[in-house]
Amino acid sequence: MDAGARDRDGEGRARSARPRDGLGRPLPYGAAGVERQPEGVVRTPEATVREAQRLLDAGMPFHAHEVFEDAWKSGPAEQAPLWRGLAQLAVGLTHAARGNAVGGARLLRRGAASLAGVRGAHGIDVPGLVRWADELAHRVAAGPAGGPAVDPVREAPRLGSV
Repeated sequence: MDAGARDRDGEGRARSARPRDGLGRPLPYGAAGVERQPEGVVRTPEATVREAQRLLDAGMPFHAHEVFEDAWKSGPAEQAPLWRGLAQLAVGLTHAARGNAVGGARLLRRGAASLAGVRGAHGIDVPGLVRWADELAHRVAAGPAGGPAVDPVREAPRLGSV
C-alpha cells in the first residue's frame, strides 16, 4: 500500500484493510487473517446472544464485542446498558488475552459495573457475568507483569441459556 494513502471502506470512511488475527490485532498486508465481523448488522436479541457466544467459544472476543456493539447502537435505549456492558466485557477479555493486564482488568471492571444494575435479559445470567468479570479482573490485575496472556477460549464466559 502507498505510504501516503489510507484504506477506505465502500462509503469512503477511513478503515484499515489490513488482515486481523482472532483477537483483532492487525497483521501485515497480505497475511492470512481471520474474517472480520460485519458491522452494523441488526439482529434480534436472541440472535445477538447466540452469535456472540459462538464467537466467544471460538476464542474471538474482539469479534463478539462488535456483535454486542451493533446491538447497543441499533437496539432500544432501555437495553443499551446491557449491550454496552457485554461489549465492555468482551473488550476486557480481548485486552487480557493480548497481554494488556491493566486495560483488560479495567474494562472487565467497567463492564461489570455497567451490568450491575441490569436484571436478567434475553436468557443472560447477568449476576453470573458480573461475578465472572470481577473474578477475572482480579486475576488479570494480580498476574505477574509480562506473564502469560489469558486464554480467551478457556476464560470465555457462558452468557446463559443461549
